[in-house]
Amino acid sequence: MQTQLAPEFQNTPDGLQAEAILRKCVHCGFCTATCPTYQLLGDELDGPRGRIYLIKQVLEGETPTRKTQLHLDRCLTCRNCETTCPSGVQYGHLVDIGRKLVDERVPRPAGERAVRWALKEGLPSPLFAPAMKIGQAVRGLLPHSLQNKVPPKQDDGQWPVRTHARKMLMLAGCVQPAMMPNINSATARVLDAAGIEAVLAAKAGCCGAVKFHLNDQDGGKLEMRRNIDAWWPYVEGGVEALVMNASGCGVTVKEYGHILQDDPAYAEKAARISALTRDLSELLPVITESLRSSRPDLMEKIAASAPKLVFHPPCTLQHGQQLRGGVEQHLGSLGFDIKVSMNEAHLCCGSAGTYSVLQPEIAYQLRDRKLANLGDMAPEVIVSANIGCITHLQSGTATPVRHWVEVLDAALSAA
Repeated sequence: MQTQLAPEFQNTPDGLQAEAILRKCVHCGFCTATCPTYQLLGDELDGPRGRIYLIKQVLEGETPTRKTQLHLDRCLTCRNCETTCPSGVQYGHLVDIGRKLVDERVPRPAGERAVRWALKEGLPSPLFAPAMKIGQAVRGLLPHSLQNKVPPKQDDGQWPVRTHARKMLMLAGCVQPAMMPNINSATARVLDAAGIEAVLAAKAGCCGAVKFHLNDQDGGKLEMRRNIDAWWPYVEGGVEALVMNASGCGVTVKEYGHILQDDPAYAEKAARISALTRDLSELLPVITESLRSSRPDLMEKIAASAPKLVFHPPCTLQHGQQLRGGVEQHLGSLGFDIKVSMNEAHLCCGSAGTYSVLQPEIAYQLRDRKLANLGDMAPEVIVSANIGCITHLQSGTATPVRHWVEVLDAALSAA
């Protein structure tokens, strides 16, 4: 797709990057078949191909409108279209650029600005954890829409005390420890069982995704730089990897190198951080091998007592990180009865970070569609790999929804 950049975008990092991405697009339309919003709304402008044309028009000098902004806002950034694109178009990077350019030119109403500000400043704030505790204490009195965002209080269990030669960093600054602390402690216990010590960097915070994807890209980059500074002494000290048990954080940290590539002070360090980052599922071969050798009776015990699981692979895992099949394959090898839905397993559940707050109508339609497909498998427990997906899905079903590492941790404790 040829693009003639308007003078204000020529020789700029955003313009040059967008132009390079657009050149790959051949207008084939394969992406529309796997776009959740196109599936629901049936509007070409609510699919990747239509949004690409809207961004192209802005880059060529056309003035965007509120309608342009709305169509870009409706994108979940699930990146399903990237998985099915035969030309390798990096749509996720392009839509980040497009939203930034449109927001610079199209003022938002005061109400929208207020909600977006509250999300981008509130979620990464140190005040989020005490606010969540208050919300959990009065959860039964909250409106249903707020109850959906406030999970019941969870016991986080005991953090392992053993030390190991193998050490890996974990991210502790996400909303996850406040909302579902057992995910992090379960991760540490499972790694401990495999001979790996989980290490926390106290000064690390939000991965930067919340601000970056709400078009406060400068604010997101500041958080990324802060994390790099917090992690760097551990990197120099020889930690083996940065382990991400929230796939949304994982896909962002794996892209630090791309996002900060033009930062002379951080580009090299960011690339190193991205190269060291692993989703927790990428460690499953090591974990399962260790458990199978150290506890030969484990598989039989798991097979006899573990609940029937259905796995919902988050978009940030299967599309953003291009990791598919590992969780069910390796948990299955340990004796778990775990399957993936045979219908629309590739489609987004509607959570998508802050999307379920900003676009609730679409988000809940996608949630209910996803739960119907998962329910067809008659699971006793639904498992996923991202805090947003887990919370969003749980708001629509009585079936327990958990992180897969919590289920593995519980099985290890029971066995």
